[in-house]
Amino acid sequence: MDRRSFIKKAGVAGVGGAAATVLASPAIAQSNPKINWRLASSFPKSLDTIYGGAEVLSKYVSEATDGNFQIQVFAAGEIVPGLQAADAAAAGTVEAAHTVSYYYWGKDPVWALGAAVPFALNARGMNAWQYHGGGIDMFNEFLATQGLIGFPGGNTGVQMGGWFRKEIKTVADLQGLKMRIGGFAGKVVEKLGVVPQQIAGGDIYPALEKGTIDAAEWTTPYDDEKLGFVKVAPYYYYPGFWEGGPTVHALFNKAAFEGLPKAYQSLLRTACQATDANMLQKYDWLNPPAIKRLVAAGAKLSPFSQEILSACFDAANEVYAEMEAANPTFKKIWDSIKAFRGEYYLNLQIAEYNYDTFMMIQQRGNKL
Repeated sequence: MDRRSFIKKAGVAGVGGAAATVLASPAIAQSNPKINWRLASSFPKSLDTIYGGAEVLSKYVSEATDGNFQIQVFAAGEIVPGLQAADAAAAGTVEAAHTVSYYYWGKDPVWALGAAVPFALNARGMNAWQYHGGGIDMFNEFLATQGLIGFPGGNTGVQMGGWFRKEIKTVADLQGLKMRIGGFAGKVVEKLGVVPQQIAGGDIYPALEKGTIDAAEWTTPYDDEKLGFVKVAPYYYYPGFWEGGPTVHALFNKAAFEGLPKAYQSLLRTACQATDANMLQKYDWLNPPAIKRLVAAGAKLSPFSQEILSACFDAANEVYAEMEAANPTFKKIWDSIKAFRGEYYLNLQIAEYNYDTFMMIQQRGNKL
């Protein structure tokens, strides 16, 4: 066979291969069935970071399936109130929820362990435990009893300690303080005299403005700025020791998830992990300028005293001991987190802490 004849025939074969690929495309499309889901968020649309996580998840899934798998996102209150998003997904009212699982700790304290509990892990530590320490699987064993399956779908990083209408200098200042505080962190500060309130994000500002509550924690400077707390409660404390690295979850109705094609199930897991990373990155980008704007707007920025932090740490350990004695599932998961926490903060003292500390010193010396 001469060279020209060979090339000509090879070209025809190539065209034939391309044609075969085109003809096969309907079969490929059939493997991506058209599915339309609804997702209830626990957050208002004004919070483009945390509410936006659900929109990012929806976008990733739609793009990966050429629009065949659509997840329509509804803000808090559009289908159900924000604090009922997980219940709606479990009941099948919607197929999915984007929420923070500690909102539901009142039903069972295990709910809180999937998100954040006081003096546990920061965002990186929580992700390490979730993805590589068995955290996702352990939490899903619990979620299965609730008719759900879930995957991390966001993280804010360590949060602020909240907005207060008056200065808080000592443990005595906490006595009788009515504070909006999420998760069972309220049970911890309750031991120190705080009166915890569970209030959805969109309802916090009017409660602070009217004096119905004396203080409120929300998330980070960027989100706190959007909700305008600086106007009604100027004392801004840190850190939010109850939320060192809160995981936001994408929760799916278990039967609906298991009814998906395996490829779609895999895609949801991957899209959730991408959403998880994206949210933390976005907060890290947006918080630095936000804290500057808040201080310029009148926020009186202060750390919690060591007295308060130590008292809260001791109170948290009392609560954990009570929970461990009463709830075997809580004990199993908390034991896992505790074991990793000790190792994680030991390692963090070496390279990470020293590098960050050196760079902070340079920043304070106006060298950055």
